Amino acid sequence: MNVAAPPETASATVHTAQAPRVKKVTTRPPKGPRRSSLLTTFTWVVALLFFAPVAWMVLTSFKQESAAASSPPSFFFEPTFDQYRNILSSDAGPYFLNSVIATAGSTLLVLLLAVPAAYALSIRPIKRTQDALFFFISTKMLPIVAVIMPIYVIAGQIRMLDNILTLIILYTAMNLPIAIWMMRSFFLEVPGEVLEAASIDGASLVGTMRRVLIPMVAPGIAATALICVIFAWNEFFFALNLTAANAATAPIYLMSTMTSEGLFLAQLSAASVLASLPVVLAGWFAQKQLVRGLSMGAVK
Repeated sequence: MNVAAPPETASATVHTAQAPRVKKVTTRPPKGPRRSSLLTTFTWVVALLFFAPVAWMVLTSFKQESAAASSPPSFFFEPTFDQYRNILSSDAGPYFLNSVIATAGSTLLVLLLAVPAAYALSIRPIKRTQDALFFFISTKMLPIVAVIMPIYVIAGQIRMLDNILTLIILYTAMNLPIAIWMMRSFFLEVPGEVLEAASIDGASLVGTMRRVLIPMVAPGIAATALICVIFAWNEFFFALNLTAANAATAPIYLMSTMTSEGLFLAQLSAASVLASLPVVLAGWFAQKQLVRGLSMGAVK
């Protein structure tokens, strides 16, 4: 014989079955100071490992040749400026002047060509824009050693060997694809409403470029110019094979320290410091514009 449960008990049972389950929320403990200290220490160690060769080069430039070639290396020495005096009193001036002319001339040409091209490929896109962009960047896939012989023959036939103008043209062609891609990413960040407002106000294409677009992408232009300066200043292969005495650049002068008498480490280190100083100073003075430019063209 079945005995029915009291009404109060059945009601309590149904109410208990329908009660929602309470989920336990577990919170992760905050990162402790120990983990943060380990990460900071690791970052400093990596930074010092990358900076150690540069620091050793600077220290070696203040040594005498005997101290620079000692084995094991000497960490305690009497500093001297003899190596810098020897370089400044030697024939290094024309080499550095050629590097300045080739770098400044090619960078200016790259910007004059890359800015309109990037504008056409971003704000006023042409047909098959992606194909044009791929064609530009595909020129960087060709090894320089594969084209040096045709370039050498052509330059010899038109009497352009050992000419600084040849380096300017080649450096422009070398940096132009990268500059177009960089400047295009900066132009894509410009709001379309700004261009529409300029068009409503009756601004021409030249006026829009000069008064609206150029000021807005100025950090990007500074970043692109600095990248081109670094690549052109450090270029070695074209300068080695296409120049002799009249158009040789600073990297060629660095190679001249390796003579048949041996390698002069202190003199090479001093010349390397002087050769890298212009690029370091340019990056130091343009660091704010460089950071703004690179973050402006970043992919969101």
